[in-house]
Amino acid sequence: ATEPSTAHDTVRAARALCDAGCDLILFAGGDGTARDIYRAVGDAVPVLGVPAGVKMHSGVYAVSPESAAEIVAAMVRGDWVDVSCEEVRDIDEDAFRSGRVSTRYYGELLVPRVGQYLQATKVSGREVEELVVADIAAEVVEQLDDQTLYVVGPGSTTAGIMVELGLDGTLLGVDVVQGGKLIASDVSAEQLEQLCDQHPGDVVIIVTAIGRQGHILGRGNQQISPSVVRRAGPQNLWVVATKSKLSELEGRPLLVDSNDRDLDLSLEGFIRVITGYQDSVLYRVSASGV
Repeated sequence: ATEPSTAHDTVRAARALCDAGCDLILFAGGDGTARDIYRAVGDAVPVLGVPAGVKMHSGVYAVSPESAAEIVAAMVRGDWVDVSCEEVRDIDEDAFRSGRVSTRYYGELLVPRVGQYLQATKVSGREVEELVVADIAAEVVEQLDDQTLYVVGPGSTTAGIMVELGLDGTLLGVDVVQGGKLIASDVSAEQLEQLCDQHPGDVVIIVTAIGRQGHILGRGNQQISPSVVRRAGPQNLWVVATKSKLSELEGRPLLVDSNDRDLDLSLEGFIRVITGYQDSVLYRVSASGV
């Protein structure tokens, strides 16, 4: 760090934390610091601001330092912690020099927040499975691009994504999609590895959790081998699940058992789980079940 410190130091520190694989970046400051954090990490890692600045127009802050502590404590306990994209805003300096106080939008950070248990589709407090799966599918399809190769694992939740795309996938196997087209269906581990090796761009793996057990890798989707997971990278492992399915785990973590211990340990921590349309939560992943 320089003395006195500069925005460049903030950017370097945030990038170092992100590269080290942290689950959450906590920062104290105002809108200028939020802009620096956004420039460093974008939406690659959840970020929470502790309010300590002169200007705080951004939506990335807890209402108080104590509130920030409550959110972090909830994550540690394994409580429900929603995550959403919140705006980074700062005073428009040009407008300010002209005598007007207005804010300018700079981007969005991924921010954890303690929200209600059910937010989206519900009837008498319970999720309607078919509607929530459709919501999840709509959210995923909205994020797809034509250059990325998508590996879609088995399960009824992931099958909903194939239905949303209008593709005839397999319920119990692994399908490969690119550009809205079914590249291969019910692939073997060897076929999947070849497709990933031949693809020049990014690879994204989309999986769901096995009900009541919580496995996201290594149970029912062994076709997704450790080499495929490494090819995609931890940042491109998308987990989809209804909140009802997560609640069945009764606070137990999601599990990975790829038969590659080093890989499994590298996946431990908190992962974003897509639970509806523009709705997701942070949930813990473990290689040991504890």
